[in-house]
Amino acid sequence: MKNTILTGDRPTGRLHLGHYVGSLKKRVEMQADPNNELYIMIADMQALTDNAKNPEKVSSNVLEVALDYLAVGLDPSKTTLFIQSQIPQLAELTMYFLNLVSVGRVRRNPTVKSEIEQKNFGEGVPTGFFIYPVSQAADITAFKANLVPVGEDQKPMLEQTQEIVHSFNNIYKPVLVEPKAVLPPKGMGRLPGIDGNGKMSKSLGNGIYIADSADVIKKKVMSMYTDPNHIHVEDPGQVEGNMVFTYLDVFGTDKEYIAKLKDNYRRGGLGDVKIKRYLIDVLEAEFAPIRTKREELAKDPAAIMEILQKGSQQAEMVAAQTLAQVKEAMGIAYFS
Repeated sequence: MKNTILTGDRPTGRLHLGHYVGSLKKRVEMQADPNNELYIMIADMQALTDNAKNPEKVSSNVLEVALDYLAVGLDPSKTTLFIQSQIPQLAELTMYFLNLVSVGRVRRNPTVKSEIEQKNFGEGVPTGFFIYPVSQAADITAFKANLVPVGEDQKPMLEQTQEIVHSFNNIYKPVLVEPKAVLPPKGMGRLPGIDGNGKMSKSLGNGIYIADSADVIKKKVMSMYTDPNHIHVEDPGQVEGNMVFTYLDVFGTDKEYIAKLKDNYRRGGLGDVKIKRYLIDVLEAEFAPIRTKREELAKDPAAIMEILQKGSQQAEMVAAQTLAQVKEAMGIAYFS
């Protein structure tokens, strides 16, 4: 059975290692399965819901996100890469879906509630931001995606889509596909920031980026949060909560050697500088080829935009078919 998968990212900055671990690597794996049809959206409309007064922040990062996609191995001949704002059918679907959702239901969405609090919107929350779970439902259903990769914190958003699909199919005709969540493996959903605080985030400035140079990665790793009580090399150190070991667990391939480092660190006699240097080597082994490919791709931005244009045209054709079915089901396909 063929799966249709939709996922994407907001273009508010370059993608970091949290994106790489949490979603990008999995997308490349999904792409390799001939039973998967993969749509990846650069969600610029969604990004504008809380950046409307700074649109350049969004538009300037569309190319950056596309470069990250291609550099990690996403292939436009196998995966449809497209820009959300170039698919007008998504906005029309959103309007129809809004009529199936109450203000109270959107307000109860825990993801929306927490993000409104994080951004200190209060009563000044933009309406577009407030209703973006409904917009996400339009994105997903337009391509009849049956699988949607999400983190644990995004499950309520997908549940909202499932409710909308159920309502639409019951009220009108069963033309929409109800999606299921694809959750990351336990412990792989989030990569903490280098400061040890929460997840790696563009807004917090605590990330290592796919595009970072070797020198920048080295500088960031050397500033990483470790064990504040591990003052001298001979002092016993704590591995849990130590970001260097957290990253080694994720990116290191020599698990036996990493286990020995942990034992040595706990006993005392192993300095932070040594383990940080090892992590730098591990990250370079993983990301140097990706960085080189990205730098080469960046020499021809017009070619990247052409890829996105073709992908957007392909995506629009699919979304248009779904919209036609939706309007027919609702009885508003007046001239078809």
